[in-house]
Amino acid sequence: MKSMYRAAIAAALISGVGSIALVTPAFAKEKKEEAKGPPPLKLSKDVQPVAAKAQAALQAKDYATATPLVEQVVAAAKSDDDKYIGSVFQLQLAVGQMAGGQIDDNKIKGPLDALIANPRTPQDDQARFNYQRGIIAANAKQPQEAIAFFQRAQQLGYNDPNLPLQMVKIKMEGGDVAGGSADLQKAMEAQIAAGQKPDEQLYRYAMAKTLQQKLIPDSIGWMKRYITAYPNAKNWRDIVFVYGVQQGSAVTLDKAQKLDLLRLLRREKALADQFDYEIYAQYAIDLGLPFEGKAVIDEGRAAGKLPADSATANDLDRLAKQAIGNEGSLDPLEAKAKAAPNGKLAAGTADAHLGSGNFAKAITLYKVALEKGGVDADAVNTHLGIALANSGDAAGAKAAFEAVKGSPRADIASFWLTALATPAA
Repeated sequence: MKSMYRAAIAAALISGVGSIALVTPAFAKEKKEEAKGPPPLKLSKDVQPVAAKAQAALQAKDYATATPLVEQVVAAAKSDDDKYIGSVFQLQLAVGQMAGGQIDDNKIKGPLDALIANPRTPQDDQARFNYQRGIIAANAKQPQEAIAFFQRAQQLGYNDPNLPLQMVKIKMEGGDVAGGSADLQKAMEAQIAAGQKPDEQLYRYAMAKTLQQKLIPDSIGWMKRYITAYPNAKNWRDIVFVYGVQQGSAVTLDKAQKLDLLRLLRREKALADQFDYEIYAQYAIDLGLPFEGKAVIDEGRAAGKLPADSATANDLDRLAKQAIGNEGSLDPLEAKAKAAPNGKLAAGTADAHLGSGNFAKAITLYKVALEKGGVDADAVNTHLGIALANSGDAAGAKAAFEAVKGSPRADIASFWLTALATPAA
């Protein structure tokens, strides 16, 4: 794991050490004891004079003078108060001597451990020191130790906004991707509740990690949260292809299922390049929807995505025109579909109307198919939802998509539901 924020650690330690009250009754006898807070430090007689000299040298940044004095304080320490001052001085010395803004973890680890174990260390400093020890453990690739220190820091009230994200990274890099994913979701929900917008890269990081572990439901959840937060054409194209269109996608889909995802990209104006238009047209024509294939080819050419000399596009255009010429009118099929004993003909005819953009007739026949039965209800409801969405009936489309239950069609429908609830790309 990449070392975590070493310069930031240095700054935090300097701030933290500086905030610790080092003045004891032996250093300032006239100072009155405060009514609240921890009792004043009482140093041993042997420690008091050496500690005073060490403190003066540290404040003057005279580290050559301070080093042997700090060693004497540590060696002579007997009580918790003595040990506390000695550890504080060691920490100040290590931070003060850092080179080029870089702290040596090995030099601060011992003093931090001593301060964490010492009952005289104030709670606020305990929280900060546990946090710093967590970072040291993370740098040393000790994820379990790092998590334990971070959790202790949280329990003690440490509220650095980076802490939840650091814990997520440690969990995920350590192999607990599911746990890290759940923690990241909570952290980002807290950001959103506070009126902040989580960074786009956090969504992509979560998607990549969950996909690597084949945690597909988690991945799909992150895809939908991502596109809800950052709804643009590129992101729509990315998540749809990663989910189920490209080679090696998260799930394996058939042509009909892929076509419904490409239809979503078409609606969101997120078809990106020559491949997108040609594969869309290919699937539509292969599934007996030449009107849709022809329309997509025409749109690709108009958008400048399909060059005039594209042999694939020209061949698909020829096939689509030939099929359209052979298809004839759908009107006779409508009457037969309504009189048929089951909904198969109605569903097939509705698909043809959906492909040609006649959404009103498609909607009517999809409903007939569902009423008659004998069809794949999830596929029909998906297509009914698409027809309703493209006709402008968002409420009707939502109801149709929510009726889709089986996998993977329920996921496809959920992407359409996300699109309905999200501003157009």
